[in-house]
Amino acid sequence: MYGDGTYDIHPRRPEPPHQPETGEMETTLRGVGVSHGVAIGEVRHMGTAVLEPPAKQIPADEAPREQGRARQAVEAVAADLIARGNLAGGEAQHVLEAQAMMAQDPELMADVERRITVGSTAERAVYDAFAAYRALLANAGEYLAGRVADLDDVRNRIVARLLGVPMPGVPDSDEPYVLIARDLAPADTALLDPTLVLGFVTEEGGPTSHSAILARALGVPAVVALPGAGELAEGTVVAVDGSTGDVFVDPSAEKRAELTRAAEARKAALAASSGPGATSDGHKVPLLANVGGPADVPAAVEAGAEGVGLFRTEFLFLDDSEKAPSEEKQVEAYRKVLEAFPEGRVVVRVLDAGADKPLAFLTPADEPNPALGVRGLRTLLDHPEVLRTQLTALAKAVEGLPVYLEVMAPMVADRTDAKAFADACRAAGLQAKFGAMVEIPSAALRARSILQEVEFLSLGTNDLAQYTFAADRQVGAVSRLQDPWQPALLDLVAASAEAAKAEGKSCGVCGEAAADPLLACVLTGLGVTSLSMGAASIPYVRATLAKHTLAQCERAAAAARATDSAEEARVAAQAVLSGE
Repeated sequence: MYGDGTYDIHPRRPEPPHQPETGEMETTLRGVGVSHGVAIGEVRHMGTAVLEPPAKQIPADEAPREQGRARQAVEAVAADLIARGNLAGGEAQHVLEAQAMMAQDPELMADVERRITVGSTAERAVYDAFAAYRALLANAGEYLAGRVADLDDVRNRIVARLLGVPMPGVPDSDEPYVLIARDLAPADTALLDPTLVLGFVTEEGGPTSHSAILARALGVPAVVALPGAGELAEGTVVAVDGSTGDVFVDPSAEKRAELTRAAEARKAALAASSGPGATSDGHKVPLLANVGGPADVPAAVEAGAEGVGLFRTEFLFLDDSEKAPSEEKQVEAYRKVLEAFPEGRVVVRVLDAGADKPLAFLTPADEPNPALGVRGLRTLLDHPEVLRTQLTALAKAVEGLPVYLEVMAPMVADRTDAKAFADACRAAGLQAKFGAMVEIPSAALRARSILQEVEFLSLGTNDLAQYTFAADRQVGAVSRLQDPWQPALLDLVAASAEAAKAEGKSCGVCGEAAADPLLACVLTGLGVTSLSMGAASIPYVRATLAKHTLAQCERAAAAARATDSAEEARVAAQAVLSGE
């Protein structure tokens, strides 16, 4: 394994496989690089369970027994997922616990039992009930559509248990290999052994899928959305570049040597880079971590994070979609994160619910277009008691701690939103800075107005791109518009940063864009004052920033904004930073 990364991580639109010229052995395929690193090894394919059980009718008197079998299988699978989550910890634990909740969904189980009552076997009832639920998820917004692979995995595990066949999972191998799959379920990704699985390639998925998130957390090089990946023959040698999305099939000795040299150079650069984030001429750019809870803190500390730039508190609420966690439970979770960064900065995002993250006790089930409806701060303002409890818990959690707490609201559209949030913070007695996330174009365009009410801005580039281009992050057909290098998106980042500078306030980035080392330089050149990302990306961004002056970053930013496409922007910035 050649385990480090390159300086260009970005989602690219998948391209058709390159056809080799006559006499050419090496073929280059391209998908979407989602996790830093280079891996070279033989292909092994993911094993799958029987997906569709036979359809046959059972006598009515067998229904109670079949219903009991179904319930036992569901509980066994849920328990296994929770156990895997406990072993994996961190982000993986949250994901696997969410899968266990899927398995135990009472409405889904009621549908299974109804189907058995009218004559289905347990396994067929599970298969058909999950198929109906799958169709609902696929049409329910980006976040839930992105969970279809998770649901399929739960279904396969339950059906496999009922049929008595092996569970889906990674292949058995004594030698390290590159894993190939249609998609990877969280239960498999979470417990990958990095000493055996050098990297993985999937035909489906995207940069915001659970597989991608967990791959970055594990530090396993990964490429997703690669057409034809499943056709790679078992035992074929491939070289996977998880940063660029390139997969080299039967790489030549020269290509292997080139990748090896590049990997060693990057590893040396990472080892030499330490301390706070800064450009080569000393301009400070604090590098912060995105976390979902206390379990993610150790990796952030180990990576040298200078604090937390995005504490996603919704994971605490997703543990039980029927009611909000108690104030005491919230205080405990918040304090564990705050204690980990003495004298550091921790930016907490209050609950971001609605649209792609529905909660039964908060969000309406009948919105015609939830992504453009009541979500984020809008949800909290409709349920002020939930916001009040969360802010009060934060106020209690920070008492007596030497940490710089900042609290921000998601989906702020204008000054009215910003004022409502700041007023709620003050009413709760919260001693912290109050901020607003810039995820809606109106917030970027009117940033100076919003900054009359709050003390900082934080750009969520994932949603900002989605709303700027009307391009759902999970829809591959519009993937070119989801690229954070799009010049129009860079214009909105620049507008926000310039407004913050004019008001003497800060403007950070906490979206996926911050994890791209090359783009991190451009963001710095645009005037962004801090960058927050998954812990695994921090060393790469630190090392790249340290190679360039602030003036170079500013020139790269100007060059990128002067172009008309994401690819042109990337090339223009690279040319400036490489001195070409």
